[in-house]
Amino acid sequence: MKKFKIGLVGRIIIAMVLGFLLGEVLPLKVTRVFTTFNGLFSQFLGFIIPLLIVGLVAPAIADIGKKAGRMLLATTALAYIATLISGFASYFTSVGLFPDLIEAGTLTSTLARGNDAAAYFVIEIPPLMGVMTALILAFILGLGMANVRGIALHGVFNDFREIIYRTIARVIIPLLPIFIFGIALNMSYSGQAAAILSVFIRIIGVIFVLHIGVLLFQYCVAALFNKRNPFMLLLRMLPAYFTALGTQSSAATIPVTLRQTIANGVNKDVAGFVIPLCATIHLSGSTLKIVACAIAIMMMQGTPVEFSTLAGFILMLGVVMVAAPGVPGGAIMAALGVLQSMLGFGEQEQALMIALYIAMDNFGTACNVTGDGALALIINKFYKGGTTDS
Repeated sequence: MKKFKIGLVGRIIIAMVLGFLLGEVLPLKVTRVFTTFNGLFSQFLGFIIPLLIVGLVAPAIADIGKKAGRMLLATTALAYIATLISGFASYFTSVGLFPDLIEAGTLTSTLARGNDAAAYFVIEIPPLMGVMTALILAFILGLGMANVRGIALHGVFNDFREIIYRTIARVIIPLLPIFIFGIALNMSYSGQAAAILSVFIRIIGVIFVLHIGVLLFQYCVAALFNKRNPFMLLLRMLPAYFTALGTQSSAATIPVTLRQTIANGVNKDVAGFVIPLCATIHLSGSTLKIVACAIAIMMMQGTPVEFSTLAGFILMLGVVMVAAPGVPGGAIMAALGVLQSMLGFGEQEQALMIALYIAMDNFGTACNVTGDGALALIINKFYKGGTTDS
């Protein structure tokens, strides 16, 4: 018989529900054990984030630079623009709707009442460098490797990237449910679990509608360029959407996305180039989720949501998303450094971001891969003279 396995989303949801349920009944000593674990795990995350940025961003930039060509540059630019549009759409929607859904200061009061469940001990693990230092270093190394013909350094960074991938997949991801359980346990102990959970449910509903809106916009633009029916184009991509919902992986969905994109009239060579590339660099769905979740948590803290701060965050997030690894929850892992450095998110806020993000990871991935088909239609118009009529 096939062994039943609960996916990451299922484990995160179970951990959160159990934490909320058990927080009021478990002894304080037990709660403090998980608080101690969370402190250690948070220190490890703080240490690994700069390494993650250097290990993922530098080789990603180098790979793009080494393969530089007009179609590659056009696809990369289009993916970045699409990601920014999704991010800003998420910003304006969130600041317009969330004030009616979120009570300001909810998270601040929660943390204040949860101070009694302190850790038994704390071990400091200082990072080797700051987040912004890591980003600048990654850009310098990536651009340098793209312009230097030697392969030695690039080989070293490819190996380093693999180490980071495995650290995420085999250490961080397996421990995330325990981390989320500890956070939920502490929140429940503080007596605010129900309020926070109700806010989460409302936020998830808004983000799901945003995903649909982004896909409709992308296919309307693609249809405008190609003089096609946007709804027919999007309808043909539904197999890719539902495959991504099931697999939770852009890479695993590539064959289906490729087939449906060709069925939409995109040249096979163009589709064969754009779809695998966009599976790595186009993360509109992931970006809009991160922006919306970040704004929600800022409002729950009572932190002012200023356009200038969020605009810079979105612009930087679009770059970081290029390096998001192909593992469940990889995008939020890559974004933690920017959340920390630009929005000041600490341990509690990062844990809430991870929980919110991964709870909707399937839908974000589905939005990403389905949008890849729209970008392929636009690129196809300029490089192969357009598609056949519907």
